[in-house]
Amino acid sequence: MTTPPEPPVPPGRPTTARPGRKLGPIIPNVGSAHRAWLDPMRGAYLASGLTLSELSARVSFAKSKISELLRGVGLYPRWEIVWMLAVELDMPNWPLYRLWRQAAFEAHKSSEWVDNCTDRTPIMTTTHTAPPLEHRAFRELAENHYMLFAQTFLDDDQRDIAVSDAFDILWLTWNDALASHDTRRFAWNVLRTTVMARTPHRDGRPELGVAAFDTVALRALTDPADRINQVAESLELFTAMSRLPPSQLDVMVLRRLCGFTPETVSALLGASLAAVRSDERHASRFLESVLCPPPTTEGNPP
Repeated sequence: MTTPPEPPVPPGRPTTARPGRKLGPIIPNVGSAHRAWLDPMRGAYLASGLTLSELSARVSFAKSKISELLRGVGLYPRWEIVWMLAVELDMPNWPLYRLWRQAAFEAHKSSEWVDNCTDRTPIMTTTHTAPPLEHRAFRELAENHYMLFAQTFLDDDQRDIAVSDAFDILWLTWNDALASHDTRRFAWNVLRTTVMARTPHRDGRPELGVAAFDTVALRALTDPADRINQVAESLELFTAMSRLPPSQLDVMVLRRLCGFTPETVSALLGASLAAVRSDERHASRFLESVLCPPPTTEGNPP
């Protein structure tokens, strides 16, 4: 499982000079589920203008412990301290709690431990609330498309978790999304990072999942021998596709495996139609060079 890179300072939010030691990076062994809520919390802290000392005084929690929490150091944090920090950083409770709870189970915490953590906080902190209207509308438009993309890399359960997590993360960072150059591009980056964090990788390249084999070419075949040959060709194609740069891989998955039009891909990625067509053209040329290399002649290598 890959580890997403440290996020940049959100657009439109200038960095604030703080006295004292600078907050260190998240440690490398923090899992993707933990990072899903930790990255937005760090972003909210960095944008708040507060120092660790000021935050410590507000929540009555040791500065060193807050620093460790924001770096993912030590034991998985209990909900009550995460919630107290979220209140001071003006973060919505429900998506944060969902992500925290999921990461707790992935950190092998028991249901009893999770429930005990929430007993000390108001019930409203773990109660479903509605996201901003714009976020809800965006989700209704994009969710099915996001599901199809995620399904080419993940099984059904992991697909559902990844897409749900992506929209929760997007909710936590919605103000940053609105302030970005293109909300669709911001959202796609969140989705892609979340999907790739759960995607098996080989030699640093993402592996396309079982669902990717449900292609139009394969569904059209009835003869078992033809299907076997098509699977072999698909394996070769998917291996070659995994070597594409991220933007070209996204375009090829959306165009060739999901079957979306260039206009739909452009809208999903928040990229120009010209950029989508350029990525598809370059990716197609690369795949052709790998899958159908020119014939060699004696003394003339390809």
